[in-house]
Amino acid sequence: MSSFKYKVGIDEVGRGPVAGPVAVCATFIEVRNEDYLKSELCGMRDSKKISEKKRVVFFEKIKNLKNCNMIFSSVVFVSAKDIDMIGIVLSIQKALDMALENIFKNEKLKKINKKEVEVLLDGGLKCSNEFLNQKTIIKGDDKEFVISVASVTAKVMRDKKMIEYGNKFPEYLFEKHKGYGTKAHMEAVKKYGLLNIHRKTFLRRFL
Repeated sequence: MSSFKYKVGIDEVGRGPVAGPVAVCATFIEVRNEDYLKSELCGMRDSKKISEKKRVVFFEKIKNLKNCNMIFSSVVFVSAKDIDMIGIVLSIQKALDMALENIFKNEKLKKINKKEVEVLLDGGLKCSNEFLNQKTIIKGDDKEFVISVASVTAKVMRDKKMIEYGNKFPEYLFEKHKGYGTKAHMEAVKKYGLLNIHRKTFLRRFL
């Protein structure tokens, strides 16, 4: 049983693609509600290990729980242009800091004592020293429920954005590869050229 009253899970999606934004999600829950949330989102795990169809089902359930104030979350995107300017590591950190800031700007969470909050981060992520109780967990998106929720939320929201780009630029097939450097994607780039959503610094190794 956690000694903290609240948990925040943080995960990023879109570190590796050559097009589109990177997304970071911060998800806040009360520890006393965690067992109930786990039962409502039974089978929740790392978004990469769940089918796209199942992720969307989970996402709708998460939205319902947000509407009931059982979950609070913020997703922040950093554009390809910014990634090219400051690099992927700083872009992820920028999005992470903003997502956390957004969580605690919420009227219902403003007065929470951050000493009572445990922040759990996936992989090599870290947050500001303002959060004394933070823990970075390798493969945390598959080990910690609140990080899994953040992982699925970020993944579905980024995928939706890439599907929108697919509708806008159908010849690039963004709705299929979600911006990753697939063979079909690279062939489209060679044929039609780069868009402003392409990460130019990432494409040097492909072109």
